[in-house]
Amino acid sequence: MLSYSDEDRGDTFCSDQPLVSVVIPAFNASTYIERTLRSAMRQTYAALEIIVVNDGSTDDTAKLVRRVAMSDSRIRLLSTSNRGVAAARNTGIDASSGRFVAFLDADDLWHPTKIEKQLNALNRLSWHWAAVYTLHYLINEDDEIIRPGSSDVARGYIYARHLNVKYIGNGSALLVRRNVALAIGGFDSSYAAAGLGGCEDLDFELKLAARYFIEVVPERLVGYRKHPGSMSSDHLRMGRSALEVVRRSMAANPQLPRYAIGSAIGATHKYAFWEFRQARRSCLSLLTLLPILRSDPFFVVRLVLQKGLRGIRQCLRLGTATANREDKARMIKLKFDEQLVPSCLESPKETARLRRRLMRLAAVDAKLNSSLAPRADGI
Repeated sequence: MLSYSDEDRGDTFCSDQPLVSVVIPAFNASTYIERTLRSAMRQTYAALEIIVVNDGSTDDTAKLVRRVAMSDSRIRLLSTSNRGVAAARNTGIDASSGRFVAFLDADDLWHPTKIEKQLNALNRLSWHWAAVYTLHYLINEDDEIIRPGSSDVARGYIYARHLNVKYIGNGSALLVRRNVALAIGGFDSSYAAAGLGGCEDLDFELKLAARYFIEVVPERLVGYRKHPGSMSSDHLRMGRSALEVVRRSMAANPQLPRYAIGSAIGATHKYAFWEFRQARRSCLSLLTLLPILRSDPFFVVRLVLQKGLRGIRQCLRLGTATANREDKARMIKLKFDEQLVPSCLESPKETARLRRRLMRLAAVDAKLNSSLAPRADGI
């Protein structure tokens, strides 16, 4: 059980600091919610309100949140029936008072400097810059770092590139101006209603990217937790959700040129292929390969070659499998906590082909941005 000391409280802050509303949707989150709350409470930027939306939990989530709230008056608990993560986030946005909103999933962690660094980055820019994201580490059930997340970054008007690369990567990395979140309609709860929930954060990001500029703090300031009970562990649902999100986004933006559409379809089908494969849905995996085969036949060739090579390696290394697992286990030592020094950004691994594609998509973004009508929804 976690304990809370005076250093966790952060009850007071300078009144001239803009308020940031932290929105935490929580469903049966009792295993991690105390750790998640502590990572929000320990932010070096103290002007926060922390809104936990209890989305119909049947465990001790609400009880634990109330107990933690006794040590920090910035925490508020809202309870609703179970309606899904998108509706829970919208409830938090509607109830918030801050100029900015930052989203934090109930099993993830923040580095103490996350909000401060995001606000410093966004406050230097004009109102056209509506949001800022950070990079992440993947962490396990014990807060240990498994590996770094993607190193891919882009800033400015990034809609066409984000359709392809999906830079933000999780629901705990984004800080957004509150009135922009409301202007784009918040999160779309119709995905969950249709049984396609999972990528609502991507849908929200794409709506942002289609209308505004997005900044990045290129540091790993989020601990994105992977565990069997997480939403992202439902690979079948995640694959289907991603395909539907990208389909709807392209339908809502008919100005996208054919190249950008084809590239986004190919990239999303590759993501769905790996998700369906992890879900052991062979038929769906094969179906997603068909459009990939038309747009990128080399992907399928590489896939076949890699599978053959893996079979050979498994035969050669059969005797050392146990030792390798033990070595890997020993490597997992570093915790994602307040002692962690954010790492410098590693150079992303880009092939010449990928660099050419990103350059072409950046040109598409520049053209789309120049053709946007003057924005009337000022901040």
